[in-house]
Amino acid sequence: MSPRSTTRRRRSITAATALTGVLVLSACADRGGASAAGGEFPSETITFMTPTSAGGATDLTARTLATEMEKDLGVSIVVENRPGGAGSVGMEHLAAQAADGYTIAVLPVEVSLLGHQDYEIDPADYDFLGQANSQPGTIAVPADSPFRTLEDLIRAAEEVPGSVAVSNAGPGSIWELGATELGNAAGVEFKNVPFDGGAPAVTAATGGQVDAVVAGIGETAPAHEDGRLRVLAVFTEDRAPALPDVPTASEQGHDVVIGSWATVAAPAGLDPEVAGTLEESLEKAVSSEAYVSFIEKGGNIPLHRSASETEEFVNAESTRFAELVGAGS
Repeated sequence: MSPRSTTRRRRSITAATALTGVLVLSACADRGGASAAGGEFPSETITFMTPTSAGGATDLTARTLATEMEKDLGVSIVVENRPGGAGSVGMEHLAAQAADGYTIAVLPVEVSLLGHQDYEIDPADYDFLGQANSQPGTIAVPADSPFRTLEDLIRAAEEVPGSVAVSNAGPGSIWELGATELGNAAGVEFKNVPFDGGAPAVTAATGGQVDAVVAGIGETAPAHEDGRLRVLAVFTEDRAPALPDVPTASEQGHDVVIGSWATVAAPAGLDPEVAGTLEESLEKAVSSEAYVSFIEKGGNIPLHRSASETEEFVNAESTRFAELVGAGS
């Protein structure tokens, strides 16, 4: 463990946090491995934290995974929301917990991004247990918006720079970077409006509080389908299966490819046997019919990487985002 990690564990988290949406799931199976203390793991309730507000894609991913992992591990799992600071509040909280396997979390793409934006977040502070999905980015407008196409939105931003308000999941979030990247590609300036998570950012758009929202397809596709939002572009190389009729930004002349993903992690320093038990349970959960159905229904991509592959991927993404943030500053 790095000295930086040790320091963070000792540091109390003083940021004001909102604790919402606690969900206790009943246990119904029994398996485990030896803990660092020599007992069976797990033998008590596991806290499954998400650094986002209740109702968003990351939160729902955590709840679905928790349900499946609980069946396998045989103990209750409590899902806990700790939003704030584009996820930094929850991530710092996780890094400060004991590395005993009883506190884990879904960590979104921001774990690779925030450290390049003046937040004290470092992937080295976590033991990654695996990757759980991939989520394409999108830009959408309220259903009754006068902006029928991406070009309409960009033209308005050209005419009055900073007049087009675009909500996102918070300062430093991948979706704030997505809006900035689109603006850079189109040569315009949007007015970024941050919220604590994707769910409230999307709600602001469906309620007409902003002109547009940049968010994951899992949060915009359902609102597009039921007529509350109109997705103008998907930030992928090819069209997304969930929205086959929506053109990519690249098709419309703006080369923007950016998206999110979810990993499951614990504080750095897990006992290898405990880590192995959690990794195995996560792999089963990601492969379960219930989880795959949930992910695909939301327009996301079910994707599992092993613990070692996930660590390598997260570090590679961190390098990529360092370049993107530097180029946009």
